[in-house]
Amino acid sequence: MKCENCTKKECSKKQPGGEYQSSSSNSVGKTEENGELSEFHKLVSERVFLSDCLACDRCITEQERHRISQQNLKEFSRVLGLNKKCDTSKHKVLVVSLCPQSLPFFAAKFNLGIPDSTRKLCGFLKSQGVHHVFDATLAADFSLLESQREFVQRYRRRNQDQQALPMFTSACPGWIRYAERVLGSLVTPHICTSKSPQQIMGSLVKDYFTKQQKLSPDKVYHVVVAPCFDKKLEALREEFYNSLLESQDVDCVVTSGEIMLMMEEQKVSIESLDSIPLDHVLAAQQKKTLNKKQGELRSHSYNNWHFQNKARGGVNEVVNEIVYKTLKNRDFQEVTLEKDGETLLQFAAVYGFRNIQNMIQKLKKGKFPYQLVEVLSCPGGCLNGKGQAQLESGKPDRALLQQMEEVYTSLPMRLPETSPQVHRLYQDWLEGADSPRARQVLHTQYRPENQAASSPDYKW
Repeated sequence: MKCENCTKKECSKKQPGGEYQSSSSNSVGKTEENGELSEFHKLVSERVFLSDCLACDRCITEQERHRISQQNLKEFSRVLGLNKKCDTSKHKVLVVSLCPQSLPFFAAKFNLGIPDSTRKLCGFLKSQGVHHVFDATLAADFSLLESQREFVQRYRRRNQDQQALPMFTSACPGWIRYAERVLGSLVTPHICTSKSPQQIMGSLVKDYFTKQQKLSPDKVYHVVVAPCFDKKLEALREEFYNSLLESQDVDCVVTSGEIMLMMEEQKVSIESLDSIPLDHVLAAQQKKTLNKKQGELRSHSYNNWHFQNKARGGVNEVVNEIVYKTLKNRDFQEVTLEKDGETLLQFAAVYGFRNIQNMIQKLKKGKFPYQLVEVLSCPGGCLNGKGQAQLESGKPDRALLQQMEEVYTSLPMRLPETSPQVHRLYQDWLEGADSPRARQVLHTQYRPENQAASSPDYKW
């Protein structure tokens, strides 16, 4: 098998047998209008089109292909169906976690504000048989706090450890897959070890929540609703699987668009849905307020958060306003803190594989001034994930994206460190912030995977 968009003249992974490869030739929308390679945007008949895979340096393995085939609405519906049968031994407690970047999609589709549309979405999911619906913003708060703590540690040892800086963020699975499989040791030591919000949510559900409910993790079926297809691959990583209990932290990832398709197939009327508030991992708390996490609309949360905290805690400077400078395009921006003509801090936000490639060239040439870079594989950030912001033609749905941006800006801002739920969970679940247990539960490692002998300097 070989990806249609592979840039190699000779592919060492090309294999005989063209059934799966031939299916990719019928996929539409291999590129976007701006020239960025498209993510695999559509799952049909339980298949992932390799021509649309962000990790197009390598073919998806047969094992990955089989496991991805279980990450879809059909499998979700199968588990829902099992709960309606008499054999209670096969019943599962169904938990759905909603990524915060998916909520604007439903708001735009329902023509409602995010709080109202989220209650309608919760009502729909519970009408299908889901028992608990959580907002994954709580996990995003943990991810931000842990990455900020790691950055401070790296910054302090920057003069003793050449691999301490720069630090690249780790929330985007498309970027992580590319870094591990293509860039290898050039980049992996610099990747933040904090788990992504999705996988921290997986730990919250399968560890903390199951203990509170006195359930075995294998009795809970955890579904994440996400804006992009790469989250499906992330959920399958070996380190997120408990072989002893035969339980994955995230059992199934479905995209926002797949949930919308499910509603359309059932001809659901939004007006007829019950408005049900979200549940909370902390069962004692009944009221849940939706907030926008600290950061700009286009996913600048890591940079804003680190910049303000590092300036205050590291170089004793207070930053009240952050202004981004656009470089080659709006998806490659930087922010700099200067004092008396001296640059104290320099961060960047890099979105889309074309800009990622430019960033890597800077790194190789030794012309890399940044201490921290937020890297996202989708141009425009997570709202533009191909599981929710793409037309059937494969092109981005710009009108929908604009609607999502407008409703997202209406949410109030909340800083991660002000969350009482986070502080309580650090104590009750993790034995305190920066404890050995917190590092074990909230962090992972990224390593090179079978790097190709040829140069990874591809043109995206």
